[in-house]
Amino acid sequence: MQKLINILSNNSEKSKIVEKNLISKLNSLDFKIPKEFDDNAQLSICIGGDGSFLNAVRNYDFPQMPFVGINTGHLGFFQEVYPYNIDTFLDLYLKKEYYIQKINPVEASICTRTHCVNAIGINEIVIKGDKSRTIHMNISVNDKMIQNFSGDGIIISTPSGSTAYNYSSGGSIVDPSIKVLQITPLSPINTNAYRSFTSSVILPHDATIKIFPEYRFENSILVSADGIEHKHEEIVKIEITTSQMDINLLRFKDYDFWTKVSEKFL
Repeated sequence: MQKLINILSNNSEKSKIVEKNLISKLNSLDFKIPKEFDDNAQLSICIGGDGSFLNAVRNYDFPQMPFVGINTGHLGFFQEVYPYNIDTFLDLYLKKEYYIQKINPVEASICTRTHCVNAIGINEIVIKGDKSRTIHMNISVNDKMIQNFSGDGIIISTPSGSTAYNYSSGGSIVDPSIKVLQITPLSPINTNAYRSFTSSVILPHDATIKIFPEYRFENSILVSADGIEHKHEEIVKIEITTSQMDINLLRFKDYDFWTKVSEKFL
């Protein structure tokens, strides 16, 4: 059987140089690089930054083979390899000195008066006002009302997304080995009518979050999944849960989340 590896690169000059070098090395090891994405490949290698990784997983419909990233971008939180240690990566891969980290996206069911559609976020689902409007909505967890929110919006993040938009908005960094969902408010307003949490809330991964926009504001609601906007008229309910789908990340045995946090943020 052919040994297939998908290579998915962004269009930056640096990424294209790395891609050409990587293809040469893989060919010398008897790996084949399909011209089109192949679901039967044993591995997908993403060259770029975190955005390239997120786009690759989403564009190919969340495939089940492991993904590994080569960082040619800026932060590179999902990326495991750098251009200077490709040889080390290939050596460890051939020796099977790695493990697979499973992460679960967050999934939103967005219901209007006529239909429901789903949106999936690897990092987060964001619910905010369209055109910079303040939004008002009731938020429940497991069918228990927890707050009448007023403000710019909220972020519902996964542990792997806790270091992204969530962190820049004052949310907590969560170790990805802990299965939780996090709700982080965006510019919350506290009045007699609306009582909003002013810090993030950590919930168990099996919690069901339901959001009910107030009627007069429902046409101003914007839902974003990893930066991809979903705008629908007359949203009446948004239900958010942890997805049952797994995304498989290849990690070296010496990978440590908190070491990477220190490298990237401190």
